[in-house]
Amino acid sequence: MAKRPVFQEVSDPAASRPATTTGMIDARPRGARRAIRAWLCVLFLLVLAMIVVGGATRLTGSGLSITVWAPVTGAIPPLNAADWQREFDLYRQIPQYQELNRGMSLSEFQFIYWWEWGHRQLGRVVGLVWGLGFLFFWATSRIPAGWTPRLLGLGALGGLQGAIGWWMVSSGLNEGMLRVASYRLATHLGIAFLILGLIAWYVMQLSRSEAELLRARRAGEARLFGISTGLLHLTFVQIILGALVAGIDAGRMYTGWPRMGGEWIPEAIWDPMIGWRNFFENPALVQFIHRMTGYLLAILAVVVWIRSRRSPHPATRGAFSLMIVAMAAQIGLGILNVIHASPLYLALTHQFGAVVLFVAILRARHHARYPFETSIRGAGA
Repeated sequence: MAKRPVFQEVSDPAASRPATTTGMIDARPRGARRAIRAWLCVLFLLVLAMIVVGGATRLTGSGLSITVWAPVTGAIPPLNAADWQREFDLYRQIPQYQELNRGMSLSEFQFIYWWEWGHRQLGRVVGLVWGLGFLFFWATSRIPAGWTPRLLGLGALGGLQGAIGWWMVSSGLNEGMLRVASYRLATHLGIAFLILGLIAWYVMQLSRSEAELLRARRAGEARLFGISTGLLHLTFVQIILGALVAGIDAGRMYTGWPRMGGEWIPEAIWDPMIGWRNFFENPALVQFIHRMTGYLLAILAVVVWIRSRRSPHPATRGAFSLMIVAMAAQIGLGILNVIHASPLYLALTHQFGAVVLFVAILRARHHARYPFETSIRGAGA
């Protein structure tokens, strides 16, 4: 090798290195991730609207007004008097009309029909927004590595939810049924919250780069994450129990609090004639279980919040403080619903509060798993 003069200028070795290529996530952290996050935020709002409109549809007794399932042609509502009369005639053949709404006028039928039609139409919009968005991101190769199965999974759950929706409605068309089966209603609501929770989690994941999430996970608090996961699961169970209460109007049968009908444990809590069906059909038992689970949930939430106070991360402590506020508000709304026999506005507010609480727990759980880095002085890193 030839000798170099002592003062010869040496080029930067880094300049001669070949440029390294990175994956799509690192190459375009803002483009793909931000666009997909925005799309998922739109889907989140649409699913939230589906839950609220679905609750209003149930509370107004509108869910059985459309007696056929036509995923494509059902998007077109009745356009003339003959169409309306045909739909009305179909409704008058089911037990709900014959035993509860006999003598209903056509205008009264139209009121409940529009609620159910709007709910189904909103479901079609959700499917359309998901389908168009996914095709666009897939065709333009903007989906980050590893995210295609997750986004496809959301679409599959949406399709399953549509089928479960009809499975639920069809139960109310059978002889002797005046409303949909409560366990099918609970399944339908449970899938809706599963979809909503996955969307919320994905939005939180896409709000930060993969590199940042990897660093944050090393500082994650495993115990806090574990106990908040337990709180999330119990909250989901309570939401399902709430759907069972709503499915048989149990919330309007025992309006006292803290006692039920003047008793701490109602005498009608078990009917030996129906056996295991008490857990789905006995208003006393269903509401009693819902109340007891609510008390257990409140205790666990306080335990989780106290544990979160030991977190070294201010953002994590703040997320759990927001969670406990949402829990207190939801418990208060639940008590008001019981006392006032679940009027429409309170029942819908309570259902919306369940969404807020569920997402608040998810957010706090995400902070426990992926805490925001904090400098020694307390400023965000």
